[in-house]
Amino acid sequence: MMKVSNGKTIRRLGWRSMKAARTRNLIAVLAIALTTVLFTSLFTIAMSINDGFQQSNFRQVGGFSHGGFKYLTEEQFNVLKDDPLIDQWGMRRFIGMLTEVPFNKSHVEVSYADANEAHWMYCDPVEGRLPQEGTDEAATDTHVLELLGVEPEIGARFTISFDVDGHTTTQTFTLCGWWEYDEAIVANHILIPESRADAILDEVGTVPPGEDGMTGSLNLDVMLKSGSRHIANDIAQILESHGYQDQSAGAPDYIHTGVNWGYTGAQLSDNLDPSVVIAVAAMLLLIIFTGYLIIYNVFQISVTNDIRFYGLLKTIGTTPRQLRRIIRQQALMLSLAGIPLGLVLGWLIGGQLTPAIVSQLNGVVPMTSVSPVIFIGAALFSLVTVLLSCRKPGRIAGKVSPIEAVRYTEGGGIKRKTKKGRRGVSLLSMAWANLGRSRGKTAVTVTSLSLAVVLLTVTVNFTNGFDMDKYVSHFASSDFIVADAGQFQTGGDIFNTDMGIPQSVIDEINAQGGITDGGVIYGKTFGALEYVTEDWFRQNKEHFYTQEQMDNLIRLTGRNEEGLLADRIQLSGMSDFALDHLTVLEGDLSKLYEDGGRYVAAVYSDDDYGNPEMDSHWARLGDIVTVRYVEETEYVDPDTGIAYASPEDVPASANYVAQPVKYRDVEYEVAALVAVPISLSYRYYGADEFILNDQTFMQDSGTDSVMYYAFDTTDEANGAMEKFLADYTENVNPQFDYESKALYASEFEGMRSMFQLCGGALSFIVGLVGVLNFFNAILTGIIARKREFAVLQSIGMTGKQLKTMLVYEGLLYALGAAGISLVLTLIFGPVAFKAVGSMFWFFTYRLTLTPFLIVAPVFALLGVLVPLAVYRSVSKATIVERLREVD
Repeated sequence: MMKVSNGKTIRRLGWRSMKAARTRNLIAVLAIALTTVLFTSLFTIAMSINDGFQQSNFRQVGGFSHGGFKYLTEEQFNVLKDDPLIDQWGMRRFIGMLTEVPFNKSHVEVSYADANEAHWMYCDPVEGRLPQEGTDEAATDTHVLELLGVEPEIGARFTISFDVDGHTTTQTFTLCGWWEYDEAIVANHILIPESRADAILDEVGTVPPGEDGMTGSLNLDVMLKSGSRHIANDIAQILESHGYQDQSAGAPDYIHTGVNWGYTGAQLSDNLDPSVVIAVAAMLLLIIFTGYLIIYNVFQISVTNDIRFYGLLKTIGTTPRQLRRIIRQQALMLSLAGIPLGLVLGWLIGGQLTPAIVSQLNGVVPMTSVSPVIFIGAALFSLVTVLLSCRKPGRIAGKVSPIEAVRYTEGGGIKRKTKKGRRGVSLLSMAWANLGRSRGKTAVTVTSLSLAVVLLTVTVNFTNGFDMDKYVSHFASSDFIVADAGQFQTGGDIFNTDMGIPQSVIDEINAQGGITDGGVIYGKTFGALEYVTEDWFRQNKEHFYTQEQMDNLIRLTGRNEEGLLADRIQLSGMSDFALDHLTVLEGDLSKLYEDGGRYVAAVYSDDDYGNPEMDSHWARLGDIVTVRYVEETEYVDPDTGIAYASPEDVPASANYVAQPVKYRDVEYEVAALVAVPISLSYRYYGADEFILNDQTFMQDSGTDSVMYYAFDTTDEANGAMEKFLADYTENVNPQFDYESKALYASEFEGMRSMFQLCGGALSFIVGLVGVLNFFNAILTGIIARKREFAVLQSIGMTGKQLKTMLVYEGLLYALGAAGISLVLTLIFGPVAFKAVGSMFWFFTYRLTLTPFLIVAPVFALLGVLVPLAVYRSVSKATIVERLREVD
């Protein structure tokens, strides 16, 4: 075959044929633009939320360095900081924390940080500078200054008392700089010179890393040359290059490391499993399919309308490949107009939706991303969708023969069986037959319409399935819970006598009125032990120690006469109100309501879904638990046998075993196995826990420190109590804090609103695609059949009958979409939402067809109005003019 250079001719043909179909072009450009809007807006929202989420994570972590090496010696620090994988490094030394009022509700650390580290921790002074060496200067944020009652002025003096490795010290500093407080950042910092840090350590007699293993030691944080894609791997490689590792904690070459989980790239690489890949792929395929539906429909109808034109081109020698090139060229030209328009509109829409979505997400920094990835990704996805959409129409145009093309009518190739019957032809049967003439077009139109209904129904069922009672009850067992502020702090103090709620505070709360019921929970402030088998001892602590460390711990743990190992035990005394909120797994709690009864409930752990972990405790129903109430202890060196009165008396180089010398043993019967709500628990773990009757607890322990006061109020009094407690814990008695159901209910509603907004926006865009497809199908169908309609009218069909037939066609489209969406919702809904229930522990599937019942009439109205409006614009020409138009 002779090759002819006819590319220019093919391009001219494609351009001129495209210019001749202006209505089709407008619809195609709108279709491509709408698809690009879909991609761009979703990418903008996703990238903006990701950027905001990442910034929020950084603030929760405390900085945006990629990772770090913790508690280093000076030698280790100097070796690691110059590794070739590290781009930048920063150094920080933790000195102490402020824990007394007014800092008991804030996490305030005193430390030294160099310029890099301070910047990565968001400690960039807006006024002044970081402290200089050899001075008494300090820099901090406006929140710390507010708590101190100090005006933010350079040169202002302030005095603070803080804990340094168990020693309290009081220091005075001169303010040299400050930065604005960011409530999203968990930790507040007071930065001091390294020379002052060393002086404080010398003053309290602490040699790094101190008894807590971290005070005064060097922390090396780094920014990696490879970025955040594989932080953990790079950190491990750096360690390996210098003969260190971060896996075996007891080994001499061990260095503790940290990976900044705020980087979503690092999280994705660490958690990339098949389910995540499938979920992302499914979402992308859904978006591509949505765009494919509309663009494919446009080009399929366009090819059908121009099939005679393509047939005539084939008679003069145009090849199928050249015809496909013409269609592809038109698609690309239309994309040049549609994609940029869609990118701009999509980014604007995404930018408007993002703040509304982010406002429902607690702690996410509001921002609109302008990442090039958004525009490049959306353009590529749109272009791929366009090219995929025009492939089949191109093949149709290439396969048709010239004779078939000239004689082509829509649906002419479909063979139907002839049915004999007495019934005549009705307008409804004609409408039904017309839909069957182009089954592909009908299927695409109905699918796109039904997809919108399914998405909307899924969104509503999804958000309606969020069970507020489940969510709120998981975090708050009663309307209000009051406790020492440290009890609500992550990593706060272990409950002690100083944290107890005095009766005067409870009386002030009760004086507000409106309380329907309430009760207290007494916490453990005394020494108590249980004795367990070595197997259980190992099982209970295997997550915290290496094998070598475990063996050494057992060697240094006391035993009783039966050879059982001493272990810390967690006890609490609950009033009737608190006992009512426990989940009974086995047994009966009735015996715990008896004052003075020697019965306990063994506390088992459960997961977020409320499923008990039956291997989390050794005690079973009916077991006898012996609690040893320790009044006096001695500390014995296992190597020499020498006993010491306190741990401080034991020589630094020696080990010791704690041995009770004065104690009382009390036996209790396990009456029930229970799970305790988080809100009523100690909020830290690591010891076997038992619950006693409140009076029994006070009688046997001799203590009465109230850990929680929980109570319910009437609906009318709820708001007033919320205001009272907010003011009381902030201004009157700031040592204490509170939690309420209203706070968690607000958090829940914000999360549900976010999902409603996202799902509603997606459903709206897909719905627009469906409506545009529907409009396109009706429009092109009527235009393609103008001559046919003229023929029908010429042999007696009235305009009213013709309009009725077209309305029937529109209604059949709407009915088909409604029927398919209903079937898909009923069949796949329970299956899909079962999977959702496994992801969200507070989800309860409740089928609702309200969206379907709302949308179905809207589609029916469209089915009536769209055909009538299109026919009205087409029927302006006379019957004779329409008959001549195609001749």
